[in-house]
Amino acid sequence: MRFRAKIVDLACLNHFSRVINTIAKLAKTCTLRLTVNKLYFILSDRVANGGVSMWCELCQGNFFDEFQMEGVAADHNEIYLELMPENLSRALKTAQNAKAVKIKLTNKHSPCLKVAVELPSLSSSSRIVTHDIPVRVIPRRLWNDFREPVVPDFDVSIYLPVLKTMKSIVERMKNLSNYIVIEANLSGEMNLKIETDVVSVTTHFKDLGNPPWASEDGCQSSAQGRDLQSMAEVRIDIKKLQQLLVGQQVNPTKALCNIVSKRIAHFILLHEDVSLQYFIPALA
Repeated sequence: MRFRAKIVDLACLNHFSRVINTIAKLAKTCTLRLTVNKLYFILSDRVANGGVSMWCELCQGNFFDEFQMEGVAADHNEIYLELMPENLSRALKTAQNAKAVKIKLTNKHSPCLKVAVELPSLSSSSRIVTHDIPVRVIPRRLWNDFREPVVPDFDVSIYLPVLKTMKSIVERMKNLSNYIVIEANLSGEMNLKIETDVVSVTTHFKDLGNPPWASEDGCQSSAQGRDLQSMAEVRIDIKKLQQLLVGQQVNPTKALCNIVSKRIAHFILLHEDVSLQYFIPALA
């Protein structure tokens, strides 16, 4: 089982750092899954227990100049590691003007991701700062716990408004209530609502557009045949939504939300080579 990788391109390094910063804001610990072509950051709190789930997928070729990986076995050519993303985020903060960053899986006393940051130097020799990030190797028998979450048939899928706008609205609403209702329809309309004994506030968005989802047989999940004006709604913990909006540094080119009425809000942020899915379960 071996893993080593290297980033030289500064734009790729800064982009990778932003993705890691986002993960660190959303999860205290997560699972890093390494395959030949992709990296995945996975948080699978049990949605049944009210926890959020996250699935972030990166194509390694768009970030790394070198990437070598040998999995636990020839027929299972993958590695699963548990780590605290904040530690990786901190290590990459020292690499803002780095000439190169090398990441290697080591096991001197215990498993670690060794991050070696080569910094520019006035002399001919370079300065290298190393960080050892503790990891736990997840055995193969537990890998099934970290499969991509199944997206249930949604009632409505809608593009989100500008995330900065949404963030400032949700931050103001958070001062008034612990819960927020998101409702949307297939006519591109979405409402953010809070209701308490004292106050009721609704923000309306229109003309957002609905993604053209289509499955193999040409139908559009449970949204097919649905009344275009009919609102699907989900009531969620406002702090969990705020965490996503404040934490995201992916700067997505597309952001959308799939709503399964009264069950789950499934957010997808897409930026060329990165996709981030975030699942927030509904509250009764």
